[in-house]
Amino acid sequence: MPDPPDRPSIRRISPKLVTDNMPATVAFYRDVLGFTAVMNSPEYTILERDGQTIHFGHAASEEIMTRLRDHTEIYIEVSGIHAVWEHAKTFRDRHPTRDLFDQPYGMTEFHIADPNGCLVFVGQPTAP
Repeated sequence: MPDPPDRPSIRRISPKLVTDNMPATVAFYRDVLGFTAVMNSPEYTILERDGQTIHFGHAASEEIMTRLRDHTEIYIEVSGIHAVWEHAKTFRDRHPTRDLFDQPYGMTEFHIADPNGCLVFVGQPTAP
């Protein structure tokens, strides 16, 4: 049975992360992954690429950053994973990276850590 036409729907899910260094965070997502700041302030930034957004707020304290650093992950599904990887791997001298590989759950991925210690999984369904 189809949904009624007035049924509310989810339009987008955007992760909201924290940073203690907004300029470095914006530079990483811009330079490594091609995002653009559509709203940028020292306290709050929204980055966008291909209609998808990531929000960043300034961390209220160093304690928050300490608790979240290396304990936060996001997954970005892409098309053209090999081209994205060819560009992103040029930054591996500045950001911890795991090279492109196939996962047993059917995704081809690489991983790269942002300046806040957030592990960014970038993946695409593995070709048959």
